[in-house]
Amino acid sequence: MNFFFKNITIIAVALIFSLAGCRQIDLYEKNTTIPSYKWPLNFAATSNFQITDTLSSYNIFIVLRHTDAYNYNNIWLSIGLQAPGDSMYLQNVDLSLGNDASGWEGSGMNDIWEVRKLLSGQPRRFKKPGDYIYSIKHIMRDNPLNGVMSVGLRLEKVK
Repeated sequence: MNFFFKNITIIAVALIFSLAGCRQIDLYEKNTTIPSYKWPLNFAATSNFQITDTLSSYNIFIVLRHTDAYNYNNIWLSIGLQAPGDSMYLQNVDLSLGNDASGWEGSGMNDIWEVRKLLSGQPRRFKKPGDYIYSIKHIMRDNPLNGVMSVGLRLEKVK
């Protein structure tokens, strides 16, 4: 009988510690796959996210996955963000993906690389609650742009 209570106590303590370690992660991430890794100029990665907390700040990242076959050290993107009830605000961004001296930035496995780039350089607050729509297109000269596997947006609430 003593053995039974000892096991129950151990299980209860382990359960309490595992539940105490759980906390909600305030995060949104959505990535859009580029068909056949050939990104046409007219193809936009679009989605939406909801903001309920207008008092908190958020880090906004562009997440891009590419292959070693990507031909450039950077990528030019047109990023649009539309707040509830507003028109789309467009911003052109030049993201560095690597250089000839040190290679690709980000994390890689075999010939696949993923980079997360902080978009505005500092956390941003959203002024209106509701659904926000975003759009990401490349504005490079190549059509289609080869070697890009996926692109998306990541939001992290600043603690």
